[in-house]
Amino acid sequence: MAVPLVLLMVVLTGCQAVGGVDVGQAMVNNTNLKSGESKQSIHINIEPDSQFATSEDLAMIKRINSISLNIDHAKMKDTETASVKGSLSMEGTKLPFHLTVDKSGMTIDVDGAQKPVYISLDTLGGAETMLLPLDTKELEKQMKQLSPKVLTFVMKHLSNPKNISVTPVQEAVNGETLSLNKLHMEINGEELLAMVKPFLTSIAKDEQGLKQLIGDLYDVLYPVFESYMGLEGMEGMEDDEMTSIVPQSKEEAVKSIYGMIQVSLDRMLENYDQELNNLLQEMPELKTVFGPETKLNLDLFMDSKLNIRKQNMSLKVAVPASENLPVRAVTLRSDSELWNIGGAVTVDEVDTSRGVMELTEGEVTPGQVLRNFDPNSFMYQLLKNEMKITAKSIFLYPEDEEYGAITVKNTTFVPLRYLSEQLDAEVKWSKGSNEIVVIDDITGDEIALTVGSPKAVVAGKEVTMVESAFVGKNGKTYVPLRFMAESLGAEVEKEPDTGWIFIDRP
Repeated sequence: MAVPLVLLMVVLTGCQAVGGVDVGQAMVNNTNLKSGESKQSIHINIEPDSQFATSEDLAMIKRINSISLNIDHAKMKDTETASVKGSLSMEGTKLPFHLTVDKSGMTIDVDGAQKPVYISLDTLGGAETMLLPLDTKELEKQMKQLSPKVLTFVMKHLSNPKNISVTPVQEAVNGETLSLNKLHMEINGEELLAMVKPFLTSIAKDEQGLKQLIGDLYDVLYPVFESYMGLEGMEGMEDDEMTSIVPQSKEEAVKSIYGMIQVSLDRMLENYDQELNNLLQEMPELKTVFGPETKLNLDLFMDSKLNIRKQNMSLKVAVPASENLPVRAVTLRSDSELWNIGGAVTVDEVDTSRGVMELTEGEVTPGQVLRNFDPNSFMYQLLKNEMKITAKSIFLYPEDEEYGAITVKNTTFVPLRYLSEQLDAEVKWSKGSNEIVVIDDITGDEIALTVGSPKAVVAGKEVTMVESAFVGKNGKTYVPLRFMAESLGAEVEKEPDTGWIFIDRP
């Protein structure tokens, strides 16, 4: 689906003026929004193929088709600060949510949560985590300035679809009736594919525009390249080696890169029709994806300032069905409204008075996440039963001296700390004592045992192990494998031929 979706975005940004309305400029305006309020609904519908779809496939597709996202009210204060209130629905159950985002991170509160979840930009791979010695704020500013230039270049070279029109209408946006221009567009997969060659041909003829775009890209990206070359391990590279990759002179870089692009475009266009035909022969599934059954229907409602105030879209992508993918088509539908564009907006902050649960990679366990939600809540069931965040699979090899299992008196033992930590459990060992306490990550129950004793206490109940825990010659504490795994909610299977041990926690 990615290919037609990408081309769809190109089509939307490339439309020429229709009925006196500059559609391309409207798209640029929409990408340059600095503040505003909106609402939106999104739904995906999968059409199964009756020949290949099994009953299990149909059940799964039915479940997916029941999912919808409704954003009741989104507020954008600026490019870094926003809030969203809405709900995610699945099989008739609705999950309300509320999130806010700012330059430091994102806070999300969902129905059933004891505390909102906080995700920092560091965790998301934000600017603070970048290894390059760059002024990230300046880079971000330049990228924002570059985007309209790229869109404008694309707009110059794309022709309009055949079925496109603009008519004046009266439409309600957030309860207010407005005089708007309605742009209606329809295009199928065949038309979409047919637009590529004229687009490339037009670009190949635009030497001045292409060089200008390369220059704009050079201004933004060359500092990134310079910073990368200055990283450890790259300092030894000679200057001529660097300039052979990207010249230091902007003029030389533009000339060199333009030459390479021009040669590539000429070669591509010289045999374009034959190469496309060969590609379709080698990958016949593309004939389905870019066939008449792939269809886009789009209505954009624009005001006199070319701001898009309302949008209704339906994109159907035909899929070549098979046993591995028993699907005929996937349809994405989206409706949205936008108001208070450029106005003063105050975001709805998530209530953090009861604290937050900060998600930090490698420090938050599945059990900690689950315990933040009511066991009867939709989110708890979604995380545990659908997303299966508690599921674990561990393989133990008898030959592995570091982490492998060993057999003593016909009992399989495993290093206690290794197995416990693989199952996210916490291990506590009182200094100067032989008593060990293991805390189950999922249930919070404690498993207490003593080195040299077969007695143990699991969730307050005393049990007797088949053999006592002991300290091996390597200094590691070993415990009976099956006892410890099952006490932590896992199942154990041993392959007779290889001796490999499989430990699975659902």
